[in-house]
Amino acid sequence: MNSTYSPIETTKTKALVINALFIALTLVATMFINIKLPIMGNGGLIHLGNVPLFIAALVYGKKTGAIAGAFGMAFFDLFSGWAAWAPFTFVIVGAMGFLAGLISEKVPGKRELVYTLAVAVALIIKIVGYYFTEVILYGNWIQPFGSIPGNVMQVVIAGIIVVPLAGRLKKRAGQI
Repeated sequence: MNSTYSPIETTKTKALVINALFIALTLVATMFINIKLPIMGNGGLIHLGNVPLFIAALVYGKKTGAIAGAFGMAFFDLFSGWAAWAPFTFVIVGAMGFLAGLISEKVPGKRELVYTLAVAVALIIKIVGYYFTEVILYGNWIQPFGSIPGNVMQVVIAGIIVVPLAGRLKKRAGQI
């Protein structure tokens, strides 16, 4: 019997599907599960797009985390009329996903603490990255401080949801 089965192709296909799934989940959670904040800084948005982003990073690693965050949230910016933000979002949220995944892969220790560290590092990247993005886009060093509470809230809420689940999700993903 001549078999055309290739484990390498199956692995690449699985990675492609997982990456596409998390791009879509990040986009949908950002686009449809959000609250606009007209009172803070430039308005701002609190969304749950960081939940699938962190699941991607903590469960599937740095590459999937970077891809899901960069593309999922940059697509949101493009589709929602905030296109000027898209290149910044691509870099900032891609870096968040990459470093959260890298920390979850490389740092030894109790998983919940490692995942919490990964989320905390992502939070710092988000705050610093979007602060300077607003400085560039608005030409003001003070106004961006108004967006920090919303950014903190987004990541903290996502961390509260994802950190307790990530270990179990990772075990389940290994069974697939």
